[in-house]
Amino acid sequence: MAFVQNVPFFSIMLSMFSGIVSSILPGKAAKRLNAAVILIIGAASAWLLAWLMQTGGSYTFMMGHFPAPWGNEIRAGALEAGMALFFCIIMLLSMLGGRKKLFDEVEVTKHNIYYILTDLLLSSLLALVYTNDLFTAYVFVEINTIAACGLIMIRQNGRTIEAAVRYMIMSLLGSGLLLMGICMLYDLTGHLLMSNIKESVAAIMAAGTYQIPLTITIGLVTVGLAIKSALFPFHAWLPDAYGYSTVSSAAMLSSLVSKGYIFLLIKIFYRVVGFEIICASKIPNVLFLFGLSGMIFGSISAIWEKDIRRMIAFSSVAQIGYIYMGFGLGTTEGMVASIFHILAHAATKSLLFVSAIGLTDVSAGSRNFFDLTGSAYRNKAAGVGFSVGAMSMVGIPLFSGFVSKLLFAEAAVVHPTHKMMPTLIVLAVSTILNAIYFLKTVVRIYVPEKRETEAEKGYFRIKAGQQRLYTLTLILFIFINLVLGMMSEPIIGIIESGLNHFA
Repeated sequence: MAFVQNVPFFSIMLSMFSGIVSSILPGKAAKRLNAAVILIIGAASAWLLAWLMQTGGSYTFMMGHFPAPWGNEIRAGALEAGMALFFCIIMLLSMLGGRKKLFDEVEVTKHNIYYILTDLLLSSLLALVYTNDLFTAYVFVEINTIAACGLIMIRQNGRTIEAAVRYMIMSLLGSGLLLMGICMLYDLTGHLLMSNIKESVAAIMAAGTYQIPLTITIGLVTVGLAIKSALFPFHAWLPDAYGYSTVSSAAMLSSLVSKGYIFLLIKIFYRVVGFEIICASKIPNVLFLFGLSGMIFGSISAIWEKDIRRMIAFSSVAQIGYIYMGFGLGTTEGMVASIFHILAHAATKSLLFVSAIGLTDVSAGSRNFFDLTGSAYRNKAAGVGFSVGAMSMVGIPLFSGFVSKLLFAEAAVVHPTHKMMPTLIVLAVSTILNAIYFLKTVVRIYVPEKRETEAEKGYFRIKAGQQRLYTLTLILFIFINLVLGMMSEPIIGIIESGLNHFA
């Protein structure tokens, strides 16, 4: 076995071990260790991706000396390695973009705890990407939940504690349904390894037995992960969780946490049940309806919101609706569009949250829409970053959001059933709604304001050293967005190849 094939195992263990080590380190040392670990895992993931692209295919890694069902397995292909690399990049930039605010948002004595939670979050995301075992996936779903909850409430003010409690309640509901579904799958198949479950499910379908229990099982797993990823109407916890946590936490929660759950659901659809069986169960029709509803109602809520960070949070409800709408089409084209939108949304939403904090910092800390007047002139980098993120979410050409919306439209056009027209209509309506709340904010931050009023309003400037790091972070986010928008073809090729190997 080539040494590079050990990358998934060591990536998971390294991030977990760094969290343990950070518990005895001061905040600054924990910060350096966290950044180093993310860089190392990202570089290793890039190495694995390059090797898999060269050799083709995928492989499984048996942990220990015992095969399944007593042992455990990790599975890696180009899609998994690419997703791990992308998660590392977004996490690193989210941490760098919010670093200047961490001292204002979190007590210095709790900084090492913050980095412990970040390490655990990365470990759980990597495990969800690579695991080939359903029970292992469930264990890391819970680790992910605990880490995310800690990242929300670490500020320890009234709003964040309330947001964390609401998040925990909804997340536990989703976890309970997921666990019930896994238990029923084990009862039906006698396996926990994904590939073994798929063989047993195929035998059950061929025999024509246990059809209703199997459908209920698939429904429990799907609803559980849909709740955890904030699909409409299970999104009530999301605006406060994203709106009142630290800026780095908001960027990671919106970009990574929900995407980890969604990626696990994709693996279950393809590697546990089989995509053909999923489509035959009619569950995609339900996801299609909820996805379309989320696209509309999430955008309407964002239009009425006057707090810029809550507006971005409600926008996430709409964007998650896009992903599930793609699932609901029940075609390979729809799945490819959804996976690409996972990447586009992760890169863009982090950019928006990091940019928004720069705009509020130069507006006396106010997040109110009207108080942000002229803020793009007071922090030019934040203004450009927010504008790029807004144009991507609206679907302006050259940016990642345009490609994902184009892929969704193409998937709808080739759809053989009645779903084509509803998809195209809601895509158009959602795009118009996106333009209303994002572009009006861009106009607001670029409305000129008299300079002599800045001192009276309490505006302040960011320190030069902090501003340089902040500007570099925004530039890198913008670069990623442009790469996704202008060089999408090889990325789509990796997604299509990964889905083929899933099956």
